[in-house]
Amino acid sequence: NQPFLKELDQFLLADVGTHILDVARFLFGEAKSLFCHTARVDPTICGEDVATVCLSMENGACVTCEMSYASRLEHEHFPETYVTVEGENGCVELGPNYRIAVTTRTGTQTLDAPPQCYDWADPAYALVHASIVDCQRNLLAALRGDGVAETTAEDNLKTLQLVYGAYTSAASGEIYRLGMPRLEASIA
Repeated sequence: NQPFLKELDQFLLADVGTHILDVARFLFGEAKSLFCHTARVDPTICGEDVATVCLSMENGACVTCEMSYASRLEHEHFPETYVTVEGENGCVELGPNYRIAVTTRTGTQTLDAPPQCYDWADPAYALVHASIVDCQRNLLAALRGDGVAETTAEDNLKTLQLVYGAYTSAASGEIYRLGMPRLEASIA
């Protein structure tokens, strides 16, 4: 429903990649370097529709973010995003229909966590609209002095550094090492 996206030279990473890499930072902290490979599968678009970003985190973790608008899945629920986080004691999965599953050696527990639906919103995009409402509510409260913004401009710049670092890595075929001065060069 956003046809202009087909014309962008930078597509997937700039669109959904921003959110995926932001979640990676939220869950695992800051990255010290990354390596990215991109591809364009759909010949009717200009930018990439597949990307894999491997992040080396400051805490020693290795985080792999696989993104694709080209995948054909049995249970496609666009714009839902599926996430799997694995650790030494088990994994957490966010799967179709907003189902969260936590699996450990003792078994799996599940939770259904659908977004709030608004009368004015397209139900197919309830996830997107609910997140925007909550984000705007949080930012307004911060502007009024009634709380602290969960996302700041400084925080957004750190995520954008990952996005543009991923593009730099994909273009060069080399590891991108994080540092704020490189962000300005990548955007220019």
